[in-house]
Amino acid sequence: METPGLPDILIERARAGSRRAAARLITLAENDPAQRLEIARMIYPHTGGAYVIGITGPPGSGKSTLTDKLAKLLRKRNKTVGIVAVDPSSPFSGGAILGDRIRMNDLALDKGVYIRSMGTRGHLGGLSVSVGIAAKIFDACGCGVILVETAGVGQSEVEIAGTADTTVVVTVPGLGDDIQMIKAGILEIGDILVVNKADRPGARQTASTLLAMRQLGEPPDREWIPPVLLTSADKDEGVDKLLDCIGAHRVLRQISRSQRNERTDRLREEVLALLKEKIADRVLERHGLPGELELVLGDMYDRRINPYEWVAQKAASCTR
Repeated sequence: METPGLPDILIERARAGSRRAAARLITLAENDPAQRLEIARMIYPHTGGAYVIGITGPPGSGKSTLTDKLAKLLRKRNKTVGIVAVDPSSPFSGGAILGDRIRMNDLALDKGVYIRSMGTRGHLGGLSVSVGIAAKIFDACGCGVILVETAGVGQSEVEIAGTADTTVVVTVPGLGDDIQMIKAGILEIGDILVVNKADRPGARQTASTLLAMRQLGEPPDREWIPPVLLTSADKDEGVDKLLDCIGAHRVLRQISRSQRNERTDRLREEVLALLKEKIADRVLERHGLPGELELVLGDMYDRRINPYEWVAQKAASCTR
């Protein structure tokens, strides 16, 4: 039986193959920011081996089925797989509403698959901070490939490109999302464009529209031209070609060093964000600003003190 808390013990057990320990680690990281940082610090030396694939697109495009089929195909190729399925959050509990794990119930019985459903928790990018730490934990547990399936809420899905090594944008014929995808910038983030449920009428027309859109906005010197693929995930059609295409993109990124460059950029942003958070906390505490704010908050509300002038004055005094 697993011991609750104690990240070092949970990390040891998770790395030894305990999916339950991995789940407890993710829960710990989700619920406690201080523990999240400590867990990230402890597992960092064991990360870097996983390849992260983002699956995004509008609701109803079959992302969950496609993720399920990709995971099963990866298992046939002897890959350990992590799945982070992001759903819209309950406004009351903050938990995931749809529960993609239910749709992948047979995968949950496979010891070579780690699955975590989590909510966006109101995060507009469709990804919460917890998604990043969940992916790191799965990476440290030895997952060679991690699939991140987003909530599918339109314009907020663009953030997946900053997390995934390869981003797959999924749509289906008949949704009328052509203009919406342009507005969302979702085509620009896609390394691979997929028209799922290709057995439906209009699938080839949708694929042709995507090709035309892609060509309009494609820089001539781009090393990778996003292909447009047709799949019917529920019938296992085209999924193997999609996985092969992801593999080709991965090889090209490694040869061109774009993978290293993008991961370095991502690491820089993460470290700077952590530094800003830690330094801000230290400065606030050292100067007693939270307590001072409480004393003047009523005056701010009554317009006797301008909060923006107050912030400017305090910031200036802290940097002298």
